[in-house]
Amino acid sequence: MKAAVIVFPGSNCDRDLKVALAQSMGRDPDMVWHGDSELPDTDLIAIPGGFSYGDYLRCGAMAANSPIMREVVRKAEAGTPVVAICNGFQIAMEAGILPGALLRNANQKFVCHDVDLLVTAENERFVGGYEQSQVVRFAVAHHDGNFYADAETLKELEGEGQVAFKYATASGEVTAEANPNGSMNNIAGIYNKAGNVLGLMPHPERMISEMLTGTDGKTFFDHLVHSIV
Repeated sequence: MKAAVIVFPGSNCDRDLKVALAQSMGRDPDMVWHGDSELPDTDLIAIPGGFSYGDYLRCGAMAANSPIMREVVRKAEAGTPVVAICNGFQIAMEAGILPGALLRNANQKFVCHDVDLLVTAENERFVGGYEQSQVVRFAVAHHDGNFYADAETLKELEGEGQVAFKYATASGEVTAEANPNGSMNNIAGIYNKAGNVLGLMPHPERMISEMLTGTDGKTFFDHLVHSIV
């Protein structure tokens, strides 16, 4: 299996994502610079977190217009699996491969801590390593993670099984107290209609070892790689 991690100026989780994928794949992914116009032959595209272009203009807006993103969009539309994490989620939305928007956190503050997530939709490729309605633990670190969509889009996401994760309590209750950023319906991650693109604000790559306080992220990447091989 081959994977490609897209690197933008300001990315700070690209190496974390490289380590997570290498651990699960047994080989390093290709690190692809945003200014390139072509992707190497790849089975998975990963868009990492960070602060591309310093979050100037609007988070992800400038990165979404990088040359490599034209190829990422083309590959995504052709069915290549894409996982977009944190700033990568913002970039994927700005590039039009995921619906909705990510607004400033409701409390107007940067949030950085572990969160519990409810697995809310079946998707064998991305969450087949978990049980349906299982609670997993990832980490968040963002200032603009407040998911927003108009009523029609929100209804479609919920109705068509496109909501991947919701912020929840350790016992799986979806409550306002468990929501770290004000996201509508506690949404932490979504799929595109075809189900081959996953965007999520929490960082699974920060939970790949007990030394990092948890392994739910390793389960995520291990299964993702296994499902593609």
